[in-house]
Amino acid sequence: MLNAMVALSIIVIVVGVYFSVRKKINSVKVNNISNLLHRLRPETLRELILLLLILLVVIFFSIVIDHYLNARLFNRVSTSVAIIGILAIGQALVVLTRNIDLSVGAVVGFTAYFVGQQLSQNNEMTPLVAICMAIGIGALMGSFNGFLVAFCRIPAIIVTLGTMALFRTLLVEYSDAQTVLTVNLPQWLLELPRINVVSYEGLHFRLVVAVMCVVVILFHLILRYTSFGRKIYAVGSNPEAAANSGFQSRKIIFITFVMCGALAGLTGFMYLARFGNITVVAGSGLELKSVAAVVVGGINIFGGSGSIFGATLGAVMIDLLENSLIRWLQISEFWRDAMLGMLILCSVATDSVVMKRFRKYRLKKITQKEEKL
Repeated sequence: MLNAMVALSIIVIVVGVYFSVRKKINSVKVNNISNLLHRLRPETLRELILLLLILLVVIFFSIVIDHYLNARLFNRVSTSVAIIGILAIGQALVVLTRNIDLSVGAVVGFTAYFVGQQLSQNNEMTPLVAICMAIGIGALMGSFNGFLVAFCRIPAIIVTLGTMALFRTLLVEYSDAQTVLTVNLPQWLLELPRINVVSYEGLHFRLVVAVMCVVVILFHLILRYTSFGRKIYAVGSNPEAAANSGFQSRKIIFITFVMCGALAGLTGFMYLARFGNITVVAGSGLELKSVAAVVVGGINIFGGSGSIFGATLGAVMIDLLENSLIRWLQISEFWRDAMLGMLILCSVATDSVVMKRFRKYRLKKITQKEEKL
């Protein structure tokens, strides 16, 4: 009986000490988490959450799909992301200014077909000339959108819906129901998607992926460290205040549309190099994917906040899901677009509810810190 009472007393003491220590640890953890959240920018938090979601997606599909994790998955997804990633960067620039470009898919298709036809007729054309041609055509189409939106003050969604149909019709008329065939293209273009920068045991870091990384870093530096990048955020965050500060808002919006078109042209060239056979439906659906990548990547659809890295992670998420769902036979093909739509809705809801509260919480902490000082 005495031994039982002693044992019971020891258990009570141990439990009491455990909960006391746990309370102190939780208090420290709460303070540390509070300080960490105070220091984190909303965009950084969103990117960390997206990285976690990408990891969870990989874990989930590795469980439900046999032999899911292999070198082919990395090679396939990275090559696909190289195309949608560059297009998403252009879309991100436009969305940051409170606009949207729904014509990017048609620009990609027209550029891919036009450049492909020129290369078919002239195999001696150099890669530099072909790339400059693609970027130039895309920039020209983007400037048309930018002029109507910035200087004619027509809503971007109306303009780009119209030009999406216009550019697609131009492609149909220009193609005359003909197809650009792989057999007519120069050999260097067909080999381009398979050129590796680094290879290790079946994992290939391809040249097209390296090009995307260069574009990502370049535009990240432009947005983060240049006055033009800060003006883009200012115009998207508060157009009236930006105009009162002397910013040339129309010019900035026009330039973002031109850059979006130029990046869509570059995407068209990469699309041509990857697929070879180009028809009048080339690039269809890429506008939805680019918007999804931007929104899922944490760029506010109402402009003014977000990052290029976030848009790139959004592109990775979209392509990873698409490639994984193709291999998951239990899911119908018709549900893939539905899941893409659900991702967009969830991302917008998260941005408008969770991230909005986090921004208010962070602003409150910053204000309290300034008052103490």
